Amino acid sequence: MLIGEYRHSLDSKGRMIIPAKFRDELGEEFVMTKGLDNCLFVYPKDEWIKIENKLKNLPMTNKAVRSFVRTFFSGAVDQSLDKQGRVLIPQNLREHSQINKEAVVIGVSTRVEIWSTENWDSYNDDEGLSYEEMAEKMTELGI
Repeated sequence: MLIGEYRHSLDSKGRMIIPAKFRDELGEEFVMTKGLDNCLFVYPKDEWIKIENKLKNLPMTNKAVRSFVRTFFSGAVDQSLDKQGRVLIPQNLREHSQINKEAVVIGVSTRVEIWSTENWDSYNDDEGLSYEEMAEKMTELGI
């Protein structure tokens, strides 16, 4: 399971170390794409295939579905780590996520999210609900 929070810097070429704890779970090849809330989603290949299959089954006659699928897949890139455990974050994905120099890498169960440090800190400060309030909302979902 992918869990935890780590802070890393990007080098001048846009490469960033993926935490060692996440490397085995992501595998030799994985997929990175535009995520929600101005972050990046990183999926192990097997998880990517599950998401891909779910999206393929959505009705393409729905405009919102077409828009989401276009954005999600057009931003996707196959990735692998170099010998130092780094991944190159493409320029278009750095722009989407507003990552310049510092990033936060978090595990979210079946995926990794990569956030700009500023966006992650702002998200945690400004989300509007406390952790306790979020937990109460989860009961509405049966959790």
